[in-house]
Amino acid sequence: MIKALKIIGITLLIIIALLIAIPFAFQGQIKDMVKRFINENVNAKVEFSDVSLSFLNNFPQAHVSVSDLIITNFEPFKDETLATAKNISFTMPIKELFKKAGDDPIIVNSIDIDAILLTLKTNKFGTNNYDIAKEKESEVIANNNQSFSFNLEDYSIKNSALTYLDEASNIAIHVSELNHEGNGIFSAEASELDTKSEANISITIDSTNYLSNNPVKLDALIGLDLNNSIYTFKENKGFINDLPLEFQGYVKQLENEQQIDISFKNPESDFKNFLAVIPKAYSKNIDDLQTTGDFKVNGVIKGLSSEKTIPNLDINITSNNASFKYPNLPKRVTNISINTSIKNTTGNADDTYVDIEKLNFKIDDDVFKSSATLKNIIKNMLVNANIDGVLNLANITKVYPIKLENALSGILKGKINTSFDMKAIESNAYERIKNNGSASISDFVFSSEDIINPIHISQADMTFNPGTVSLNNFKAKTGDSDLNATGTIKNLLGFLLIDNTLQGNFNVNSNLFKVSDFMTEDEASSENKTTSDTESLKIPAFLDCAINANAKTVVYDNLNLKDVKGALLIKDQQATLRNMTSSIFDGALSIAGNISTKNKTPTFNLDLGANGFDIAKSFKDMELLQNLAPIAKLLAGKLNTNINLSGKLDKEFSPDLSSVSGNAFAEFLATRIGANQNELMTKLEGALNFIDFKKLDLKDLKTKLEFANGQVSVKQFQIKYEDIIINVSGSHGFDKTLNYSAIFNVPAKYLGSEINQLIGKINTEEAKNISIPVTANIDGTYTNPNVKTDLTSGISNLTKQLIEIEKQKLLNQSKDKIKDLIGDVIGDNKTKTDSLKKEQNNTVKDVLGGIVNGNKTPLDSTKTNTNDAVKNVLGGLLGKKKKKQDTIN
Repeated sequence: MIKALKIIGITLLIIIALLIAIPFAFQGQIKDMVKRFINENVNAKVEFSDVSLSFLNNFPQAHVSVSDLIITNFEPFKDETLATAKNISFTMPIKELFKKAGDDPIIVNSIDIDAILLTLKTNKFGTNNYDIAKEKESEVIANNNQSFSFNLEDYSIKNSALTYLDEASNIAIHVSELNHEGNGIFSAEASELDTKSEANISITIDSTNYLSNNPVKLDALIGLDLNNSIYTFKENKGFINDLPLEFQGYVKQLENEQQIDISFKNPESDFKNFLAVIPKAYSKNIDDLQTTGDFKVNGVIKGLSSEKTIPNLDINITSNNASFKYPNLPKRVTNISINTSIKNTTGNADDTYVDIEKLNFKIDDDVFKSSATLKNIIKNMLVNANIDGVLNLANITKVYPIKLENALSGILKGKINTSFDMKAIESNAYERIKNNGSASISDFVFSSEDIINPIHISQADMTFNPGTVSLNNFKAKTGDSDLNATGTIKNLLGFLLIDNTLQGNFNVNSNLFKVSDFMTEDEASSENKTTSDTESLKIPAFLDCAINANAKTVVYDNLNLKDVKGALLIKDQQATLRNMTSSIFDGALSIAGNISTKNKTPTFNLDLGANGFDIAKSFKDMELLQNLAPIAKLLAGKLNTNINLSGKLDKEFSPDLSSVSGNAFAEFLATRIGANQNELMTKLEGALNFIDFKKLDLKDLKTKLEFANGQVSVKQFQIKYEDIIINVSGSHGFDKTLNYSAIFNVPAKYLGSEINQLIGKINTEEAKNISIPVTANIDGTYTNPNVKTDLTSGISNLTKQLIEIEKQKLLNQSKDKIKDLIGDVIGDNKTKTDSLKKEQNNTVKDVLGGIVNGNKTPLDSTKTNTNDAVKNVLGGLLGKKKKKQDTIN
């Protein structure tokens, strides 16, 4: 007995060992079998990481598993992934593994698929990416080459997803979290298949979302008549969200089409079932919902389903005198009436239509009625809708548990009929958009992430016309700003239905418009309240309009602009200003150009014109002018200027000076230096004490400026002090650094008594009108300038001029003496002539000896005396003492 048990135990161990070892021996054969099946049947690129075989998992059957399957399409869907699967496994009798190519088909008993992702696609030409089966020359060849025969008893699909895209019909179906299983006897001629299915489904047709991740369940017992290919619904119950549905009927598979005859209805008629259709993310918990009235859904789907036809449809949804109230909300919706049908009587998909004959409800005393028909749903949906009612927007969250990004308030009234097709909305074909009626809203509050302050619309009245909507009245306030507008809206339905741009022409008036009321809080500041950083105002991307603006006061930063008028064109997040005028700084301002917020950093390109600006006020409050001409801040008078500039805007919507470039022409109608002195003026007066800067002649001061990379280049301009001409040029930086030169052309009469005595001795008109250039070089910074004067060149220049004048004077005197001598020669004899010649030569030699021969002459003495005199006079005039000059330097 013990021996027998030992033999049995050893035998079992051997069998187990064989069951474990044999799969390894047949691993290569299994891979070859799978590859052979793929190559013979699939016209696509198929890859997998491994194929495994086990005799233990489903003993006495073999278990074959394919891991990490990837199927990639060929043309016309080249390199697009059709399917991926984590694992696909088969069970089959062990003997099936030993069949060779050409033997009978391999029988498969069960299939399990885990995490398969399918993307089924039909392009605009009607080609399907899932048509990857290789075509056979004949049915006989197909049967002979068949590698597998399915004799299934059960199958399952777990944790999977499916996407179906039809480009021609613009249909998108997404199925996620798909779990499906079935078991039955497929080999019998007549049997039953018991299935369980659940998934989440989203359906979008022509940009309209009909289901949005709605959970769907179906437990169905399906009768199988394999001889006649008829599949009959026996016992079944399905759910769309929590709405129960029961099915009856059958589907018959024909050669290339299906004959369908199915009817369905909801077994219950409680109105709560209607709310069960709405996605749970919006309907929330309806277990404790209080309802009255009924809700019925029934339908028939009957006809042929093929490439050219769909079954006829007759689906009806009705509810009468219903109501509902959520237990935690204060208000009830009453008098609910619904009568809707979905029909198709021709089998042509384009003839499917939805008739919403009635959709009415009441909240408090506000009654809302509507009806609509939707035709040609698959291609270009035709809409005809009527709305008549009153709705208090604040009641929406009081009757329904929906979370809105921004709270709603206001009273909406409307009586509107609209008729359009969706392509007309998309392409702005206004002639095909027929609107009639009127609508108004009062006490409406609008909030958005694009603006920091809610917009309070006290009143808005609209008249709907074919193709357009007239805005008859619009009164609103946000922050301290007020708006009053009228105009025409061209694409209101496109804006409301499919996020198209809002087009129109508007006239906008405002008593006070503050730019800061439209600024957006920065994310950093909302998280950290200790910072006040803001991000730039963003021009809404949905606007495409022209605005004629008229504002009594516009507040921008610290600027108060009065009587602002002009045209504003907004498109593609860019505002273009045309003929914009305003009064500011006791003068007139004109603006033209554009501002764009399309990129992360806003940019601008503007032409500014200033006429009659008060210099002191404008240079005090306007940072741009301060940086373009900081010295002008000292002037008292008026300014005319034209400035062309472009660059970037900072977070406060002000020019980023480091990025600004452009040019300007400035005309200063100034009369004097202002009362406020600064360090620069003090140092200039110390270096050039012969000028009283308060008496400078600043009339008709004009100059040109060019600026880029933070530097301003100032072209040479002239100013006067009495009869002193001053030429100024140079450059400065937005960082307040200075690099200027001022050349003072100083008449000799300003140079003191000693110079005037020298001029008197020379006693010529030219000497009396002599002047010298004195250069003042200015560097350092505007708050800490350095002023240097070039005395050496002034002394040298004056000396040369005086010497030249004296030289010419003496030469002229010598010429007169020579002329007299020549006159005497004409009347005398030759001997006398020779004597006079000798005298002439001696005279010339005495006068010009210092020049011709370098001998000491009166001219040399004059030159020495002149040099010394000029040095003494200019040294005292410009520097008083050398120490003082050194101090200035």
